[in-house]
Amino acid sequence: MNEVRLGIDIGSTTLKAVVMDSNTNEILFQKYIRHNADINRSLDTVIDEIMVAMGDREIALCLTGSIGMGVAEKLKMPFVQEVVAASLFVRKYHPDVATMIDIGGEDGKMAFFRDGNPEDLRMNGNCAGGTGAFIDQMAALLNVGTSELDSLAGHANTVYPIASRCGVFSKTDIQNLIARNVSKEDIAASIFHAVSVQTVTTLARGKDVKPPILMCGGPLTYIPALRKAFADYLELSESDFIVPENSQLIPAWGSALCDDGLPVSLTHLKDLAGMLDSTDVVRKSDLSPIFSSVEEHERWLRHKSSLSLKSADLKPGKTKAYIGIDSGSTTTKIVALDEEGRMLYSYYANNNGDPVEAVRTGLDMLLEKCREAGTEMTVCGSCSTGYGEDLIKAAFRMDHGIVETMAHYLAARRIYPDVTFILDIGGQDMKAIFVEDGVINRIEVNEACSSGCGSFISTFAGSLGYGIEDFARAACFAPAPCDLGTRCTVFMNSKVKQVLREGISVDNIAAGLTYSVVRNCLYKVLQLKDPDELGDRIVVHGGTMRNDSVVRAFERLTGKEVGRSDYPELMGAVGCAYHAMESGAGSEISLTEMLDRTDCSTDHLTCRGCQNQCVVTRFRFGNNNSTIPGIAVRKRSQTEEKTWPTV
Repeated sequence: MNEVRLGIDIGSTTLKAVVMDSNTNEILFQKYIRHNADINRSLDTVIDEIMVAMGDREIALCLTGSIGMGVAEKLKMPFVQEVVAASLFVRKYHPDVATMIDIGGEDGKMAFFRDGNPEDLRMNGNCAGGTGAFIDQMAALLNVGTSELDSLAGHANTVYPIASRCGVFSKTDIQNLIARNVSKEDIAASIFHAVSVQTVTTLARGKDVKPPILMCGGPLTYIPALRKAFADYLELSESDFIVPENSQLIPAWGSALCDDGLPVSLTHLKDLAGMLDSTDVVRKSDLSPIFSSVEEHERWLRHKSSLSLKSADLKPGKTKAYIGIDSGSTTTKIVALDEEGRMLYSYYANNNGDPVEAVRTGLDMLLEKCREAGTEMTVCGSCSTGYGEDLIKAAFRMDHGIVETMAHYLAARRIYPDVTFILDIGGQDMKAIFVEDGVINRIEVNEACSSGCGSFISTFAGSLGYGIEDFARAACFAPAPCDLGTRCTVFMNSKVKQVLREGISVDNIAAGLTYSVVRNCLYKVLQLKDPDELGDRIVVHGGTMRNDSVVRAFERLTGKEVGRSDYPELMGAVGCAYHAMESGAGSEISLTEMLDRTDCSTDHLTCRGCQNQCVVTRFRFGNNNSTIPGIAVRKRSQTEEKTWPTV
């Protein structure tokens, strides 16, 4: 047996390393880092740190992890499956354990033991629901960090049902809770409950989860509220769970035990440094580069600039304006147009779970800009659309509310009066509008799947350690886009991990994901048979269409040129402002009056509309308006109290 052993676990999001003394089992070195898809540099960094701590020496090495398999193949090093590695740790240090639950970045694992020996090992398949990546996405939706999510859950009073099979369904459930003014504390606890339900039902599949239960992996190590959720769901006490020190390192620790009868490789540390070269593996692909050169991209941008929206500066004196507000699922968009349809002001921001406050902030900023310019603005008409249409209309006394498809049609018509097709891709939803002779004759929207939406790209950009703008630029100039197919976000996770193992560069993956977004939209949602169905006057809207690579990929796949304004993410709000303008004079109030008395309180009611008798949330505003999202905007009255009895 070699005196020093090294176990390296390279997972979907993190790299873990453990060096241990074979004689004393003492851990001599440990490391846990996010590799951000840069496996070569991360591995070299860890090896360098080990050499600094211990000097160069012969070491017994074994790798594990979902990415570790490809690294082991490339280095011709031994590999052990990660559940097996974790089982080695359990057998040596905790032979009394009956069940092990391991949650990683995108993997979930469960092992069942008898007398210290594993009798059943299970892993999640292609679904990343209920894993660390899922928790990260849900925390981002609430605009908090993972540690804050843990803290919030500790003060929860109620747990609500949330789907955790897929992030798409979960976001829908969470947005519904946010719209009902449910506290972040309760939502955080509900997220962890959903993870526990997903893990147990998916991996146990009817098998009893018996204590003692060993917990390992980063999420279970660092998030006490998640451990409590498992205890509550399994109806066990926290004493039935074992959380060893350094439990986030257990698979790496187990792989360091592998020369107890399993193959290892004896090597010197200095020989490991730099063994992974940076040569990109190019897969055979029929996908063309999105842009062949920087010059082509610049020419393309100059051509698109001809469709820019007209704008005007705020000037001293009286000004009449029309306000359009698009209150979406995650973002709020506001525009103010003058009487000639020129944009005076625009606002785009995350609503952070509070759409009313987001609009108030945007209008406050407009009011401040008017004061700075000496502008006395009169709002001659206003209109809202989006998820928060009724809520915003009631809170700010808007004149009109219209469905999103009509708002986008009105805006697209200003770009191409004879528009034939409009595609709006937002963060989670997609709307495709077919127009013939100035009449909308077909509308398609995505239902459960968001694989063709902006969150598809932003999720992967974040998981690979990139900001969305850097990721989009990398996609634009990738020399050989990787063909990733047209699968949903969940299944695409495993595909991306596979090509990462093969050494495909991030820019080629980014370009491949961009093509996948457009293909999913065209062929899965629209089920397009012939691009000619779109006509020749195509307009694209939505924040996703700010991404040049998505727009250009759409053009390459359809062979059609598309029109895009300089503010594609604002076009729903722009369409609202045009509707307010075309509808004639409205209430003609000042911005101060719009912002006055928007303070809000909520109570819960039982809906008597059908036998389900659902609990709904009523919002009351200081301006004497009230609304129940999804039902109606109404004035307070004695009749209302009888119709909607308080729970």
